[in-house]
Amino acid sequence: MYSIQEWLSAVAAGLFALHVLQKLFFPYFWKDVTFLWKIITYGIKLELCKLTSKVVTVVDTFVEQAQRIPDKAFLIYEGVVHTYRDIDERSNRVANVFLKQGTLKKGDCVVLLMNNEPDFVSVWFGLTKVGCTVAFLNTNIKSKSLLHCFNCCGAKTLVVGADLIECLEDILPSLREDNIDVWVMKRENGGCTQVQTLLDQIDFASDRPVPASLRAATSLKTPILYIFTSGTTGLPKAAVITHLQTLKAAAGFWAFGGREDDVVYVPLPLYHSAASMIGIGGTLQLGATCILKKKFSASKFWSDCRKYDVTIFQYIGELCRYLCNQPKAEGERAHKVRMGVGNGLRPDVWRDFHARFGEVRMCELYGSTEGNLCFMNHIGKLGVVGRSNFFYKLLFKYDLVKYDMVREEPVKDARGFCQRVKKGETGLLLSKVSATSPFFGYAGSKQLTERRLLRNVFSSGDAYFNTGDLMAEDKEDFICFKDRVGDTFRWKGENVATTEVTETLGLVGFIQEANVYGVEVPGHEGRAGMAAVIVRLGHEFDGKALFEHVVTDLPAYARPVFIRIQEFIEITGTFKQQKFQLVQSGFDPSTISEPLYVLDYVQKSYVPLTDNVYQSILAGEQFSTVGTPVLKI
Repeated sequence: MYSIQEWLSAVAAGLFALHVLQKLFFPYFWKDVTFLWKIITYGIKLELCKLTSKVVTVVDTFVEQAQRIPDKAFLIYEGVVHTYRDIDERSNRVANVFLKQGTLKKGDCVVLLMNNEPDFVSVWFGLTKVGCTVAFLNTNIKSKSLLHCFNCCGAKTLVVGADLIECLEDILPSLREDNIDVWVMKRENGGCTQVQTLLDQIDFASDRPVPASLRAATSLKTPILYIFTSGTTGLPKAAVITHLQTLKAAAGFWAFGGREDDVVYVPLPLYHSAASMIGIGGTLQLGATCILKKKFSASKFWSDCRKYDVTIFQYIGELCRYLCNQPKAEGERAHKVRMGVGNGLRPDVWRDFHARFGEVRMCELYGSTEGNLCFMNHIGKLGVVGRSNFFYKLLFKYDLVKYDMVREEPVKDARGFCQRVKKGETGLLLSKVSATSPFFGYAGSKQLTERRLLRNVFSSGDAYFNTGDLMAEDKEDFICFKDRVGDTFRWKGENVATTEVTETLGLVGFIQEANVYGVEVPGHEGRAGMAAVIVRLGHEFDGKALFEHVVTDLPAYARPVFIRIQEFIEITGTFKQQKFQLVQSGFDPSTISEPLYVLDYVQKSYVPLTDNVYQSILAGEQFSTVGTPVLKI
């Protein structure tokens, strides 16, 4: 018989051996289990909503938090504190204004065109309390796109920020012809009879809650937001956002370890799903405090973090690069920031950020506004967007398939089905559409929705969401983003639809045809816009005229930085413009015999791209974000 001491020694030795084996062969086991447990428990909570037909929405959660912690700071904007009670009562006033008007009813869509400010949230929540669906408009879009947005989401009401009303001057008559009510966040309309003022109405409205039945939802699949995203159609697409998606997004900070005592810094635009659904939604889910910035400022970022004791900040990769490019200053590591949540952080910027500002835990995530799949880098491994494992793959069906970059389509086998790539190989990311991972598509067009789906992928009748992204999964199940395919590329944190830019260039008198694509610029995230154009017979290239046209009709991030003059544009066998070789050749004048031009904001023209200019771009001199750059991008 063994003694108790011998048994205890054996057990201890066994546990130690298991611990060593786990560290050697399953180093991420406990982190995976903990994270997966969070995902499963939250998923069960959402599934129970389906059984009970009672959905506790994001706004329901906000109202509960306003009752639980009414005097806690919810939003801090330009030094002014807005408590949970303040935003709750002000959103009640907004709701009561529109109820009194009697022009809105449950299910109606209202377009919101506002920059970051507390009233963005108050109006959003107030309209939701009335039972309306709210459409967030990108504040950079121009007149043609604005009118398109109203048509595709069926909105008859617009709320516009006081600082953006001038953007509507050209289209106000068209809006009124379409019987669209325009409300501006002012107390006086300045004599403009085509708009109604909202602030004066809010001042005198009741702050008493409107009936909760107006906002009540019985299905997770009920649309609650439309968020516009650029796509291959050339015009913004209204991604349908349901209660299911908002609730998942609101759990993001919590899933990464966010707490009620956190202070969240949100410098991204609220019309993006990251800032609104994850930033604002995640803050109220925790019962935390949000520092809301009108715009991101690299020079003020760390002073803000120290001033407000920020613990979590939201980012896109370009934001972190801007911070790393700032002149070094004393006390850069003297802050309480423990976590950054965002996407698009390049490995080199990630390393520089840690070396300079301390070991802030960077929580990369991957997912599109309309997509049905999300990856989260809960391990914090540098350079990856997420991590998978056996159990995750049971819950979320996705695959990486072989993709032909020249033909711009998945590679098929003899039976016509897609082919999965091997571990470590780059492939097109597809996510299976199912009851647990639905794809809700876009408002206003079934055709647009269908275009994002691939059918009969691995078997007859199946359907997958096409992310349009090239990814790779290594042997440890870490997932890396490689590139973006198709007609959309990313620049300055925005998606650029090449079709929209092509159509805009087509309106220029001397341009016969244009082929728009993105090219990599050393030291910069994403791809800068470049257009290969054919000049009409009998015409000459006019850099000043083209400059005036793109500045007038395109937002800054969508304006082509480089122009390449060609005699003809290559097309594929299916009559699509060939982009692959153009992307590969870039904008090097020493290897391209055709004339090249570059956008110059100083001369207000497209000027010849010489070897000297090219070298200065490579050196980072002309794409500098400090001082007054020759090329303002």
